[in-house]
Amino acid sequence: MDMRPALLASLVLFAAGTLPCAAQEVTLTLHHFLSPQSNTHKTFLAPWAKRVEEQSGGRIAIEIYPSMTLGGKPPQLFDQARTGIADIIWTLPGYTAGRFPIVEVFELPFIAGSAEATSQAVMAFHDDHLVEEFDGVKPLILHAHAPGVIHTRSTPVATLEDLAGLKLRAPTRQINAALGALGAVPVGMPVPEVPGAISRGVVEGALVPYEVTLALRLPELTRHHTESGLYTAVFLLAMNRNVYEGLPDDLRQVIDDNSGLVAARQAGAIWDTNEIEARGIVAEGGGNIIVLDAAEQERWRQATQPVIDAWIAAMDEAGLDGQALLDEAKGLVEHYQE
Repeated sequence: MDMRPALLASLVLFAAGTLPCAAQEVTLTLHHFLSPQSNTHKTFLAPWAKRVEEQSGGRIAIEIYPSMTLGGKPPQLFDQARTGIADIIWTLPGYTAGRFPIVEVFELPFIAGSAEATSQAVMAFHDDHLVEEFDGVKPLILHAHAPGVIHTRSTPVATLEDLAGLKLRAPTRQINAALGALGAVPVGMPVPEVPGAISRGVVEGALVPYEVTLALRLPELTRHHTESGLYTAVFLLAMNRNVYEGLPDDLRQVIDDNSGLVAARQAGAIWDTNEIEARGIVAEGGGNIIVLDAAEQERWRQATQPVIDAWIAAMDEAGLDGQALLDEAKGLVEHYQE
């Protein structure tokens, strides 16, 4: 077989600087658990991927796989990034209960502020306290949603007593603990399972931000929506560390330019905006929105204080200063809330 034509073609490509290795083109996969119709996909993840592609001059392509289409369950996403099944993932650290205990400080009762403030607080907290906790991946953005809401099918929740014995879905360990302290029966599950669980009567309702309810069609399944300020959940956009470190310097800089504190602020602002819009849709649809007054909220604060105390004790037992970590987290939220 005459190899000269192929060799000549290769030499021409090399001379023109168009060999794939010279172009440094990279295709990255981004895996997450929400649908492509969700606000998170449409207003956060897809635009983020597009910015990276554009700022790389087209040398980075990001293929997004929503709804767990690369396989597995939402709690497995972190390890999918760690092991390289996916290059980038978006998930909740709290989906793997107890694995990331330090970041849970932001999920303790009544710690969160707006999504924008809390997201910046978590990201700022990362460098000093969370690097080892997320060992094995490259955290790109840590962020939080706006204070979550209690959505119930037939039982309005206006007082502490209304929660007694109520089966409610919650996303993470600390939020489950808070519900238990309030007298409810917490049921942990990833958010895609919520509509089916409510429809079948497995739970009476769920704790999620308004923003998520639209993609899940929860306004059709629940009638009452209680705003308590009780909690938020922390999210993680993370990249396989070897893939990140293997990028050329200029492409790694593109990733860095779309990561960190500024990106966390942008993510939080998106969630706050989506939350306001979704709340309006729920209200216009006839949802019964209940806002706890200051006195009732204080009752809930007192009832959930043991959850905070238990987290502090667990940190102390692990050789950390739990109270100092809590004070720093609260101070950061307050700082960025200003």
